[in-house]
Amino acid sequence: MKRVTGIGGIFFNAQDPVALRAWYARHLGIDVQDWGGAALLWNEEARKPDGGMTVWSIGQAGNEHFAPGRANFMINYRVADLDALLQALRDEGCNVLDKTDDSEFGKFGWVIDPEGNKVELWEPPAGQ
Repeated sequence: MKRVTGIGGIFFNAQDPVALRAWYARHLGIDVQDWGGAALLWNEEARKPDGGMTVWSIGQAGNEHFAPGRANFMINYRVADLDALLQALRDEGCNVLDKTDDSEFGKFGWVIDPEGNKVELWEPPAGQ
């Protein structure tokens, strides 16, 4: 019997949900709908399904992976061009962390949203 087959949604609270939704729409291009969220489809009209994946993982409490974020979660968003996006976010005055990571798993960068959450941006390796 199949149990979990993917991530159905990511939910979190904010002190100012309207402002935070606007930040995600403006800076990360998330198409926030009137109901307060977005459906991120793998087979958008603009591209064919690419066999991408969503990772779900539980780590040990107390690690520094989410620092300097203040939350006990972090969301990873797949992006097409990490370097260009990080520069655009810097140009827009966002709190982009200087550290990036480039490995066989792809390229990673981070931005802190207005509520202090660390957001991971991931450009997958070629072919994924």
